[in-house]
Amino acid sequence: MTDALTQDGFLGGRLRIWQPRDGYRAATDPVLLAAAVPALPGQRVLELGCGVGVASLCLAARVPDLLSVAIERQADYADLARRNAVENGLALSVLTGDLVAPPPALKGTEFDHVFANPPFFRAGDGTAARNAGREGAFREETPLASWIDAGLRRLRPGGWLTLIHLTDRLGDILTALQGRAGSVAIRPVAAREGRGAQRVIVKARKTGRAPLRLLAPLILHDGPRHIADGDDFTAAAHAILRDGAPIGWDETVPFRAP
Repeated sequence: MTDALTQDGFLGGRLRIWQPRDGYRAATDPVLLAAAVPALPGQRVLELGCGVGVASLCLAARVPDLLSVAIERQADYADLARRNAVENGLALSVLTGDLVAPPPALKGTEFDHVFANPPFFRAGDGTAARNAGREGAFREETPLASWIDAGLRRLRPGGWLTLIHLTDRLGDILTALQGRAGSVAIRPVAAREGRGAQRVIVKARKTGRAPLRLLAPLILHDGPRHIADGDDFTAAAHAILRDGAPIGWDETVPFRAP
């Protein structure tokens, strides 16, 4: 089994994560998602669709004493998430199940934060991946609106839902939040200065009433193009992806130093 896996470093090597050699492989998106969750020590947090656990474990590495729960439909990925939690010495309860029909252990439980990196592509869009794990991670079987509904159902009043998704799905996200969550803040994520944002990180508060805010973008890379081997992350991106800094929800400051 180990031959079918790789062990990769996240947060500058602070986390060592087993993931399939072939299939869905976590990169920067779950790290950005974890950095955007404004959790405080002692709070209850839930990740929907955790994969091998990268986002939940990045969050647990940054914020101590969380009660962390995750749910994952693909059993082999859920098993890896449990293994990764144990080997990194972090507390994470991983449930195997469907987020729209959650296992009994999740029913009736409310959380301070729910977060997710839902599949980017609608059912029927594009060409199916050859690997079932990759296909399940990137293409919807459960509609995006159902992910948002499941997250809001698990939140306590005043709790926060945080998502990372493609920019062209922002309209779908806002529609699904309409009338159920407010105080929405949107942080665009762009590869380089002057380029359009390909990702958005969205935070919304259950029962929130504050106006929607569109914040300054997080820029990931320096310079107009990649011209050399190695990282060319901006200072903000390096702080988040390598040092574990949180993404800020201030109007202009994209991150806070740890």
